[in-house]
Amino acid sequence: MDEHTRSADRTPADAPPSAEAHPIDPDDLTPRSGGWRAPFASLANKDFRYIWLGMLFLAAGVEMEIVAIGYLVYDLTGSAFRLGIVEASFAFPTLLFSLFGGVLADRMDKRLIIQIAQTLEVFVGFTVAFLILTDAITWTHLLIMALIEGSLFAFMMPARQAIVPRLVSSDQLTNAISLNTAAFSAMTLLSPVLAGGIYGLAGPGAVFLTLSSLKVVSVIFTTLVRPVPPNRDGEGGSVMTEIKQGLGYVWNNRLVLLLMVLGFISFFLSWPFHTLIPVFIKDIYGLEAEAMGLMLGFLGAGALVGSMFVATAGRWHRGLVMIGGGFVTAIGLFLVAGIPIYYAALAIMLLVGLGEGLTWALSSTLTMERTTDRFRGRVSSISMLTMGLMPLGVLPAGYLAEVLGGQITVAILGATLFVCSLLFLVTQKQIRQMQ
Repeated sequence: MDEHTRSADRTPADAPPSAEAHPIDPDDLTPRSGGWRAPFASLANKDFRYIWLGMLFLAAGVEMEIVAIGYLVYDLTGSAFRLGIVEASFAFPTLLFSLFGGVLADRMDKRLIIQIAQTLEVFVGFTVAFLILTDAITWTHLLIMALIEGSLFAFMMPARQAIVPRLVSSDQLTNAISLNTAAFSAMTLLSPVLAGGIYGLAGPGAVFLTLSSLKVVSVIFTTLVRPVPPNRDGEGGSVMTEIKQGLGYVWNNRLVLLLMVLGFISFFLSWPFHTLIPVFIKDIYGLEAEAMGLMLGFLGAGALVGSMFVATAGRWHRGLVMIGGGFVTAIGLFLVAGIPIYYAALAIMLLVGLGEGLTWALSSTLTMERTTDRFRGRVSSISMLTMGLMPLGVLPAGYLAEVLGGQITVAILGATLFVCSLLFLVTQKQIRQMQ
């Protein structure tokens, strides 16, 4: 047993985090022996267990919300373009505020930031439920909701990403971040089916009441986590100075920059398909909301398999697996575009979800591993900034879907993703060799 393992064994699982809790040396990332790991090892840590449960209930609410908003907007307007506008509106406040959210995550108690943002999310959800139940809802209300939630996510998600390395040991980080991704994937499997069923039986108002209640539970679990004070290392200066330092850190760290670019490309090209699913359900398959929920459920099942593979495999050829996730997603998009049969699409969703799960889990894990602790909030916010650009791909995709049809649009997305993944495989040896 090496010194690292002995030291980890002496650390109590529930020890309170300190300002220097579990720093990770980006240069000390050689593969460790021990083979494949227990898939839920990091949940032995009480504080991480609470933050993970909070993420689980938050994910349940968010995934139900995606189904409800997407179908409701298309039901109200019948326009793929307006659906795209609502989905893309989430991006604009993310672009505006995520860098400020990263500075805040490095300056403040990360748990407190998460609590405040989640509480405001609950208020927004119940407000929309009230508008629906009083027959006052319009698609512009949903547009405003997306703008508000994009702002909240810009502050919450950098704190959520940066808090995980402070709660678990360095050798549990891959497992912990992968389990966070798995939480969203599991809810992508279960929540859309539930949301579709409630939508069909009781209407969208009941869906929003349910998802807002789930977010209340998320707030409760987050409150049980110990405070996580910032690790400042004597750093000071204005907000703009710290944003500039964060951007400089990423720019000068070539590997972190490449990982973020690869993750962004994969997300940017696969996400528009998610928002076009209502178009496929109504116009191509001729079905209703329940069918959309089931389709998203299969997508979540594939993503869950991908993220749990990463959680279990440890440091097994992670660079190649991340690039391979792009190929798998691209092939899935080709198939769903070329086979206009609903039951075939359900099976294909497993493939699309698998590729996305691999890429999403590894993008976060590898980036956080190679970032020093005092910059994690800002690096997470830069990742969030690139994610904020993701829904912008929905606007041209929504336009193309109206002009060329959903199938041709998704085929174009798949072809582009395949070519980009091939370029990374051929040209980026440093990523290919990452363990």
